[in-house]
Amino acid sequence: MSLELQLVKDCLKQKRQAQEELYNLFAGNMLGVCFRYTKSMFDAEEVLQLGFIKVFHFLHQYRSDGDLGAWIRRIMVNTAINYMKRKPGYQMELSFDDNPLHPVDMNNEAEGLVNFKELLSLIRQLPGGYQTIFNLHAIEGYSHVEIARLLGIHEGTSRSQYARARALLISWLKKPLTNQKQGVYGE
Repeated sequence: MSLELQLVKDCLKQKRQAQEELYNLFAGNMLGVCFRYTKSMFDAEEVLQLGFIKVFHFLHQYRSDGDLGAWIRRIMVNTAINYMKRKPGYQMELSFDDNPLHPVDMNNEAEGLVNFKELLSLIRQLPGGYQTIFNLHAIEGYSHVEIARLLGIHEGTSRSQYARARALLISWLKKPLTNQKQGVYGE
């Protein structure tokens, strides 16, 4: 039996040490997930705590045939989305534009110009709605149908917001490298 499965079994028996070990095993990665959807580390930590409360509450529903980390990640993403829907500071950020998308040049000239950490920093600079949909689709792997259901929007809105986010990121990446080093992205 794997360490993760043993931890799950012990957590279901309400063993405090197992709960702490499970938290410590996944908290670091999940904080990164939460931070991608929030404006501050404080909010990310709050989402993380709320998410782990749900993890422990619904742990009996985890089927051991799937990856535990992926199951916890899904809970964290859903917790982050629900957090944003409830918090006044995020509600304006989650307003989505239903206007049709104008054609965008999506060639990949910008590929290879930035490392993953820099890309995550750029993603955090996207407008809230773009950022949320980009994270859900490009990083978490949700389909546009799933995103639409999760956010209560049309599938086409999800697609257009994703395309706009991607186009904006590409335009930032195409700026001269000197601007990137100064942090001048879309400012």
